Amino acid sequence: MQTVYIETTIPSYLAAKPSSIASIAADQQATHHWWRNERVRFRLFTSVFTIDESSRGDASAAKRRLSFLSDIPDLDIPATLPALEADIIKLFRLPPKAFTDASHLGLAVLHRMDYLLTWNCTHLANAVLQKDLMEYCQYHGLHVPIVCTPDALISTP
Repeated sequence: MQTVYIETTIPSYLAAKPSSIASIAADQQATHHWWRNERVRFRLFTSVFTIDESSRGDASAAKRRLSFLSDIPDLDIPATLPALEADIIKLFRLPPKAFTDASHLGLAVLHRMDYLLTWNCTHLANAVLQKDLMEYCQYHGLHVPIVCTPDALISTP
């Protein structure tokens, strides 16, 4: 069974009220569809980073976000993660507010996840960055996860 690392935007979209912005509402619907119908085809994992980010903000919203993560196992933090995070931050030119994105991606790489599921298309699910990640991982002999949004993991009939 293929593996999926669940990044913070997934429980955020699941727990949020429907957006009045059509494109975001469509992404929320795709996330709900994937969660209800597709996730059973995968082994899901998350991390302390996702739990920490999901715990922030409004207590009621945090509780809703965390409820979606409650039965998903956390990946351990390998000793090699900090060095990989630093390389990802440089490679992707991440601003300080996005440093945790390097943690999510580093865990998906080191734990050989098949997919990293996210709606963060600025710093993660971005074709240009995916190419850079592929070249970096190939050079260093590392696994390359597919970084994608839920609609990319919806099976076709």
